[in-house]
Amino acid sequence: MIVGERKPFDEIQKQVDGCKRLLVLGCGTCVSVCMAGGEKEVELLATQLRMANKLANKDVVVDEATIQRQCDREYIEPILEKAKGYDAVLSLACGAGVQFVAEMVEPLTVMPGLNTRFIGVTQAEGTWAERCRACGDCKLGEFGGICPVAMCAKGILNGPCGGAQDGKCETSKERDCAWVMIVKRLTKQGKLGNLVNITPAKDFSKQSHPARQVNEAYVKPKAEPAHSH
Repeated sequence: MIVGERKPFDEIQKQVDGCKRLLVLGCGTCVSVCMAGGEKEVELLATQLRMANKLANKDVVVDEATIQRQCDREYIEPILEKAKGYDAVLSLACGAGVQFVAEMVEPLTVMPGLNTRFIGVTQAEGTWAERCRACGDCKLGEFGGICPVAMCAKGILNGPCGGAQDGKCETSKERDCAWVMIVKRLTKQGKLGNLVNITPAKDFSKQSHPARQVNEAYVKPKAEPAHSH
């Protein structure tokens, strides 16, 4: 899932300063799971903004709404009419959601309430850990299901670097060495021989931006040209 965290409140206040009618919009999927942008977080932030405005004697309407996904047109369309009644939208979604909502409610201003961190997993209750950089050239099968691009602090594809101590990365005693984990995993799988092969440098052309993907099932066949007789 995409992991995000809420921006500092003073940064959010600066973004919305001058708004008379503000809609705080949550996203019910990824950022809801990591407790950054779901319905509860929207309610808390909206309440915090109302209290701050009241203390500053500012007459500002702060409303709230949460949709299932801000990265999907069908979930945004039902709030388009509602959004017209506001000066701006404060989106508690990942960067993709913020941009897509901004595209659909244009020319209304849409501002981010979160910082998008990484693609990761729920490691423990209240803890999320990075696992993927979405590089477009996945090699997990060769490394026992452990990604050196995301998990190694140096992103080394042909490791280890030699700086690890007691299984920890030299960059931090709190960070497990990805290559120690890879060696242990491949040993358990009986596939340590995988590391004999030199992994070529990443093909960054597969990470061209902005990326786009189309499912072949949705590609319309080209019409055959009409033949004159």
